[in-house]
Amino acid sequence: MTGQRLDDLAVFVAVGREGNFTRAAAHLGVSPSAVSQTMRSLEERLGVRLLTRTTRSVTRTEAGEKLLREVAPLLEQIDAQVAAVAEWRERPAGTVRITADEFATRYMLWPRLAPLLETYPELTVELTTDYGLTDIAAARFDAGVRLGGIIDADMIAVPIGPRMRLVTVASPDYLARHGNPSTPEALTAHRCINLRLPTHGGLFAWEFGSGEHEFRVRVDGPLILNSVFQILDASLAGVGLAQLPDGLVQAHLDRGELREVLAEWSEPFEGYHLYYPSRRQQTAAFRVVREALRAGA
Repeated sequence: MTGQRLDDLAVFVAVGREGNFTRAAAHLGVSPSAVSQTMRSLEERLGVRLLTRTTRSVTRTEAGEKLLREVAPLLEQIDAQVAAVAEWRERPAGTVRITADEFATRYMLWPRLAPLLETYPELTVELTTDYGLTDIAAARFDAGVRLGGIIDADMIAVPIGPRMRLVTVASPDYLARHGNPSTPEALTAHRCINLRLPTHGGLFAWEFGSGEHEFRVRVDGPLILNSVFQILDASLAGVGLAQLPDGLVQAHLDRGELREVLAEWSEPFEGYHLYYPSRRQQTAAFRVVREALRAGA
């Protein structure tokens, strides 16, 4: 059933209920001649007369009575469903699906989005943890959260967090046993905890910079993990050196549970951004989620 045929049936229902082309035309906001032409086309297509016309009135034939009885409730249901979907642009309802890495989910998304679930009971937020560069359109996500420097240029990217640093840390016990590395190159003589990320094609190379000089160092060690939180636990246990986001380790640095090394080689970089397709039709639910995340930037 094409949209045009649905429109033709809507014209028939209006004429059948009003019993008059002029009143039906006024109800539909079109001319009486347009209504008359639509009815002729509909009857020709169906091969059956639906209306009996006189100079003074329009009455339904037996076939017209049956069609009106069957079709009118269906069109009303369609109108009601379309109206219900349209309301989603005006009130925060439905599901907003977001993909983000583990650190962003725990430290940025959840603290800001949890209050929305109390404020808007018809809102559902689905958070999927993933370190990869997800094709959000193909995977049917509404948005993604990643570091600003790795987001595709054709996406709208909204900052939701401050600039960040990668901090190289170790426990006091580890440093007492193995000493402090004096340069990034000296890490090759240390036990380092590696992070495996799909976005880097394997093990994450530790990043360093000083002024305009930026470079990466491949490190070795006894442990490879795929979660920054697991790496944090291992570094606290004295397994080795780790490179982690400053926001993740700051409390442990303040308490003396970890110590930073190579601080002069740690440069700030773009923080987390919410990104989504530029042509996306934004629902009210998506808008309140976006604004809640932006508020913490």
